[in-house]
Amino acid sequence: MIAVPELTEFTDRWRSVSFSSARPTAALTELVPPHVTVLVPWLQDPSPEDVQRLQDAVVDIEPFDLCFKTAGQFPNGTTWLRPEPFDQVHDLVATVLAAFPECPPYGGQFPEPHPHLTISSSDRGGPGLVAEAQAALEAEEVPAVRLDDLTIWREGDDGIWQLTGSVPLGGDPAL
Repeated sequence: MIAVPELTEFTDRWRSVSFSSARPTAALTELVPPHVTVLVPWLQDPSPEDVQRLQDAVVDIEPFDLCFKTAGQFPNGTTWLRPEPFDQVHDLVATVLAAFPECPPYGGQFPEPHPHLTISSSDRGGPGLVAEAQAALEAEEVPAVRLDDLTIWREGDDGIWQLTGSVPLGGDPAL
């Protein structure tokens, strides 16, 4: 995943009152930090070889700055922020997907995922929330993020995601 904890302060106003359909009693803020999903589900217990395969997949992708300037909504009501540069993020996701063909994104439900940062699940989204988020994006200084690694997370039995590792973009662990 592309973790963007730098956006916590900006996104918590929506994520703290939005609940996952899989965990209806826990706000999004309790489950996982703000992020752009790269591949889920990934491997339940990735081996060192799997992590190396991920690192090999992103070795030629140089770190870049990531920002969020646009809000939108999926047909199911999920409200999101669009990562920019979108094409670069999309290509990064496609590269990882190609490296792990045995892991269809979203279990095959969305074979060509649209990279995004969820700010509200489908039960809370709507045109009003999209307009509110867009107005906030235009009025507030939303921090840019240096994307220099992909983080590896594992969902615990309690439904809360835990950071288990990361791989650097560009292959340089000193970044």
